[in-house]
Amino acid sequence: MPETENKIPAGSGAAAAANEPQKGPAPAASPEPLLEIEHLKTYFPVKSGLWGRTKAHVKAVDDISLTLRAGETFGLVGESGSGKSTVGRSIVRLTDKTAGEIRYRGQDLYAMPERELRRLRPKIQLIFQDPYSSLNPRVRIGDAIGEAMLQHGLASPDNVREQVLEVLELCGLPRYHIDRFPHEFSGGQRQRVGIARALAMNPDLIIADEPVSALDVSIQAQIINLFRKLQRERGLTYLFISHDLSVVEHLCSRIGVMYLGSMVETAPRAELFGNPLHPYTKALLSAVPVPVPKLKRERIVLQGDIPSPVNPPSGCKFHTRCPLAFDRCKAEVPEFRDMGGEHFVACHLA
Repeated sequence: MPETENKIPAGSGAAAAANEPQKGPAPAASPEPLLEIEHLKTYFPVKSGLWGRTKAHVKAVDDISLTLRAGETFGLVGESGSGKSTVGRSIVRLTDKTAGEIRYRGQDLYAMPERELRRLRPKIQLIFQDPYSSLNPRVRIGDAIGEAMLQHGLASPDNVREQVLEVLELCGLPRYHIDRFPHEFSGGQRQRVGIARALAMNPDLIIADEPVSALDVSIQAQIINLFRKLQRERGLTYLFISHDLSVVEHLCSRIGVMYLGSMVETAPRAELFGNPLHPYTKALLSAVPVPVPKLKRERIVLQGDIPSPVNPPSGCKFHTRCPLAFDRCKAEVPEFRDMGGEHFVACHLA
């Protein structure tokens, strides 16, 4: 009989390809909160009819709270459509929130004046999943990076080119790439350009939205190690959004699991992978490939699809797919409870 074990071993794919033996970011996170999110809701109106009246709302993010400490990497995971990217876009105000508070170093990002917000913007940067779509195909890479530095007064016209060259080299790109156009780069190189553009702003917080999902495994490992290198050297804080749990295990110190716009579980990395408490988290972890051929574990296959965020289920949103659901799950929203050791879960059975 092959060996059976429930605990998930070290991740595969890009995480296994990364050559650094130590998992997670090297520097210890500060106890000081850098970013605080309280009861965030982000809804999108569904309009119909001749006059475009709002008949419903897509509840992309539905009452989540989390705290990021300075110097840590917080992973946000979940299936497509769970609201992960909307959280990131709400933080940088590319998408307006519906309710709740987002505070950066104690300042409410939605309450501050426009002039003050403009001064703060360089400190919070977003790296997109598809860097090519966020780059102007008619603008050279050096100009795309240097323009933001000039606009925010981080460089002068006399020294902007040299500063762009420095940040390109820091991200592993040769100096001669500064005069190339986006279409002349591979996918991995374009993602390095996206990282360089964010890094040029000298940020404290980087929101990385699926930054390695479209890359080959070997290139993923290089980008992951680049993230860790930059964190060690510059003390960066990351909100790392991904659906690849093996990458998240390798890079993140704490992890939050989202389902249908709500947070169902958060915990330190070792605790989440070693002792998951929510049935949805257990199902996600059971799908992570095991890099040991003889090692098998029970696969939890969820039935059905994610319900519509326009009309989410009552009670626990996961009850329509949960194999352990009972009557209370259908009627009562589970409290997001502290289980000790920074482990929180929203489940009646936890």
